[in-house]
Amino acid sequence: MQQPAQAPLVAARSAPPAPVADHSAALGRIDDAIAAVEACLALPAAAPGASDADEPAGEIELSVVMPCLNEADTLATCIRKAQHAMAAAGVRGEVVVADNGSTDGSQAIALELGARVVSVAEKGYGNALRGGIAASRGKYVLMGDADDSYDFLELPKFLEPLRAGRALVQGCRLPSGGGRVLAGAMPPSHRWLGNPMFSWLVRRMFAAPIHDVYCGLRGFTRELFDRLDLRASGMEFATEMIIKSSLFGVDIAEVPTTLHPDGRQAHAPHLRTVRDGWRTLRFFLMYSPGWLFLAPGVGLLLAGLLGYVLALPRVRIGGVAFDAHTLLVASLATLLGYQLLQFAVFAKTFAIAEGLIPEGRLMAVFRRRVNLEMGIVAGAASLAAGLALLAVALNQWRVAAFGSLDYARTMRWVIPGVTLATLGFQTVFSSFLVSILRMARRK
Repeated sequence: MQQPAQAPLVAARSAPPAPVADHSAALGRIDDAIAAVEACLALPAAAPGASDADEPAGEIELSVVMPCLNEADTLATCIRKAQHAMAAAGVRGEVVVADNGSTDGSQAIALELGARVVSVAEKGYGNALRGGIAASRGKYVLMGDADDSYDFLELPKFLEPLRAGRALVQGCRLPSGGGRVLAGAMPPSHRWLGNPMFSWLVRRMFAAPIHDVYCGLRGFTRELFDRLDLRASGMEFATEMIIKSSLFGVDIAEVPTTLHPDGRQAHAPHLRTVRDGWRTLRFFLMYSPGWLFLAPGVGLLLAGLLGYVLALPRVRIGGVAFDAHTLLVASLATLLGYQLLQFAVFAKTFAIAEGLIPEGRLMAVFRRRVNLEMGIVAGAASLAAGLALLAVALNQWRVAAFGSLDYARTMRWVIPGVTLATLGFQTVFSSFLVSILRMARRK
């Protein structure tokens, strides 16, 4: 299986960024704010500029990874909170800023505060996170946005379940999972419609034990990240992590967290409601061939079967007569339904071979009991039956001296004949395609 190209990683300490505007005044105000937080929470102060860059890889327990694209307004606050939370909890850790091409001096702010900066050239939220996580050295990873909407002082509540053996600890900002959304922190359409709807869908479609699919504050083991082989390059990255973890039976915990208003002033949030909502739905469907192909395919096949049951014997219900036209529409439903079933098999076979989803019991039975030769035989039988029905219709035409026919009568032979011949033809060649898709590339 061809792996998605990893974003090029360059340690920023070996190549300092270009000179940027002086942020010392802003950092001074942030120091005052952190001091106030320490006074309230009794957190021990971390040494300014302290860095984990020289820590041996095996001794780092936690890596806090923040994707960054022009976050100069809030980045320092997030870094300092993460550093102080780790110091308070006695955690040996590091802060990794995955910079995705910032031009506002974010890199210099991160370096001044002792964070490691990893430059990720390939654009996209998922690419930035994947690059930062790949460069991290902790046993556990906590990821969170650098816009100060997540409070990194809550770090210990994520670390505790990880230490207890959970592989993924998902934050929840919504009241349904015990979280809180502060005034002005989330648009009403997201809070009351989009997020609850998509969170319900991810529970229904993938049995994910979470209530806030969009929460970007989460902790996980580095081993899980390496095992999941995540592919998404954009905002679907976080959703893909939940979906694949659920499909592969990963031990997931959920902890409540608080969403704060976005602290950025220089630019608006990167999210776009309609675009990102569609991308989420599209991603859900692509990871669920059963919902996308199988369910509508079965529905169409049942409708086609019902049409045949009514039309072949010319059933009349009240004043409605089901005749040749009903038979034609029933054949259309049958063909479309069968094609969707084929698409479901193709998609499942490919996704399993590529490691996107687990095989599942139904596909395991299908793989063991249905092979190329069986498909060829079944398809050839259907094709032969269809051609036989067409031969009967052709003979009726011959008897009529190849003149006009009673179409209501002859179509009862022609339509089923065409349908069976088409289904047989498709079955033979789709069997070859499934066999090709099963030839998974050796890793």
